[in-house]
Amino acid sequence: MERIFITQSEEDTLRLGNEIGKRLKPGSILCLVGDLGTGKTHFTKGIATGLGVEDVISSPTFTIMNEYDGKIPLYHFDVYRIDEDEFLDIGLDEYLYENGVSVIEWADRLDGEIKDAIWVYIRFIDESSRELLFKWDNPIYDFINEVQV
Repeated sequence: MERIFITQSEEDTLRLGNEIGKRLKPGSILCLVGDLGTGKTHFTKGIATGLGVEDVISSPTFTIMNEYDGKIPLYHFDVYRIDEDEFLDIGLDEYLYENGVSVIEWADRLDGEIKDAIWVYIRFIDESSRELLFKWDNPIYDFINEVQV
């Protein structure tokens, strides 16, 4: 399945993330793909809000993963600086499919290691507008078709 959302502002992107986050279940995985500055971390902030996370969300560029407490734990990955082998070697895959929601920025660098996820391709339309293309196979993610922003 797939669905496209167009956001006109950072607030729209946060709102979309929030609406998605409210509907996610433990074990959910979102793989984010997009150029630098397209809003991957901003979208993740919205997801965190939907999950009830109260902490300030920042990109885990150098820490590789940040963990946040909410109604469901949020595991926020940035894998730009590592490859699939390193991801597996340091045990980050152990967080996937467990009791939390995993959001992986630059997930395309993991060469298909991530299965059963929502893939979100974010691209610039203009300075403030973005296109977010959601793709998924598992029917547990069909709620995306019901999201209104």
